[in-house]
Amino acid sequence: MRAPRTLEEALAPSTSTRTLYRLRGVVSTMDAMFDALDIEHLTEIGASIHIADTWMGTPAFLITAGLELGEAEWCAEFARTTGVRVSEEVRRTAALLLIAVDEDVYAIGRDQGYRLIPRHHKDQRFGLSFAIRQIDPLHIRGLVSNTLGRARTDIAIVPGGASAPSLGIRDHARIVRRLGGYLDGIELTRARNGRGQVFAADGGSGLRLPLGIEPGDLISDIREIARACRDRSPQPDLEFVEQIMPVQEADTLSALDLALDEALGLPAHGLVTDTVPMDHLHDFEVASACQMKINSSEAYHSDGFELDYVLGRARVQRAGRRLESLRQGTVTLCRHRGTRARAYDVLATTNVLRWVEAEISLGSRRFCLMDGEWYEFGAVYMDAVRAVVAPLFVGVTGLNPPSWDLSKDEGAYNRHAALKRDGWVCLDRKNVKNPFNATNQVEICDLLTPDNTLIFVKRAHGSGPLSHLFNQARVAVELLQESAEVRAQFALRVFEASEGNRTLPENFTPKHLAFAILLKNGTELTPESLFPFSLITLAQTVKTLTAKGVTVEVVGIQATESSADEALDLAATA
Repeated sequence: MRAPRTLEEALAPSTSTRTLYRLRGVVSTMDAMFDALDIEHLTEIGASIHIADTWMGTPAFLITAGLELGEAEWCAEFARTTGVRVSEEVRRTAALLLIAVDEDVYAIGRDQGYRLIPRHHKDQRFGLSFAIRQIDPLHIRGLVSNTLGRARTDIAIVPGGASAPSLGIRDHARIVRRLGGYLDGIELTRARNGRGQVFAADGGSGLRLPLGIEPGDLISDIREIARACRDRSPQPDLEFVEQIMPVQEADTLSALDLALDEALGLPAHGLVTDTVPMDHLHDFEVASACQMKINSSEAYHSDGFELDYVLGRARVQRAGRRLESLRQGTVTLCRHRGTRARAYDVLATTNVLRWVEAEISLGSRRFCLMDGEWYEFGAVYMDAVRAVVAPLFVGVTGLNPPSWDLSKDEGAYNRHAALKRDGWVCLDRKNVKNPFNATNQVEICDLLTPDNTLIFVKRAHGSGPLSHLFNQARVAVELLQESAEVRAQFALRVFEASEGNRTLPENFTPKHLAFAILLKNGTELTPESLFPFSLITLAQTVKTLTAKGVTVEVVGIQATESSADEALDLAATA
């Protein structure tokens, strides 16, 4: 039983802002909670375990440790600068409370304690599930989301709060990973004792919010949070967040792992892209060096994460071991460059798989790998994406690109298309200088029609080339709208490529563009046949370009075998 409170306790705050995690696959018994931990690691750091079940009235224990990290890295630097030799040790603490509440097990970490929670036991959507049910969608304070297929993480911080629509979080290219804002109608200790004061929560894999300090208050708060996740529906403006859900079925996970293992044995084709684990964004920003080790006794050193190295190492593993090599391989972020990372240099060490994204289809179902977890694109979500892009395939301009001889490359096709269509100009590889990078050149488009439609051409067997194509269009439009130098260079390229038959006004900016795509080896191009990542990226691209006053069209290119006439045409344009 809880002892009577002292006067000092009675005057102390009743709540403290802490991060609560829910563990999955752990039975709510003391033995199961012990077994879920990495006992070997706890022994290495000299952790102490304190049983708290009698005090708290439920299975619970506290782990504490003092982490000695060696001499601070600035000591040696300042010794070189000042000639003064000093030695200050770096020391951090770690505390982790594991507590069983009803049928579930929860964890609260302080300082470095959260690192002691085995990641495979964390319910990665727990905090987010609560947030979309209890946060006021008109007062969102923070947002972290990933842009699929483009290895991009977006962070928005609005201290005063903003509405979900104003933050644009319905963008089809983004998976929301963390959401923070003001709570809407939930009976927690802070609400009961705060005299109506409004307070906030932040939810991702964990849930950060004010929780009761007294054991009875803490357990009551956890039960109220569990009730909200179980019984409340998501806020209407936030329910879309759950339209991309983590895969739980063992058979589906096995099939996805097998398909990805096979894909990792093939040459790189855009199926796998790189990203940064969300919980190590700060570590990545601070790091000056990266060490990668994949089934090798020696680490590979670089300034940052290198996807080519990862894919190369995976490709040389035997079938059935490629994906596992990434799970067992490590990425270590370091403060300083060096051949050997010292304890205080290491910011974080994670498995390699958390640094890649991938997309896999199983029949009609579409999945993506993100942060080491498989997610499925729900039917509702993909239907919404297709509804956005479907009008692009109507072909309102009558654009009719010629067929593509499968034996020819993209350059030959573009020259052939300009020859076959009156007034079309081939601008493939007719680059302009990038005004923001003197060493870089940019290709504005592949073809230009008589009505000044920019055409972007691509033959694609996967989503990677199409993501590049969509990005090329965004960059081209931005450069033409923002740079007089680019407009002048582009007009000159058009004049030269058309042998003086076409001129553009000096203030030319595009009003319409088209993506002309040969899908695989001639598959009919429809919203249903386009790769899922490509659909999502296309939807986001259209939104961006529309906001810039540019309309978009998507047309398919038919595949054909070369005829004698086409062979002569291609020979003439080569």
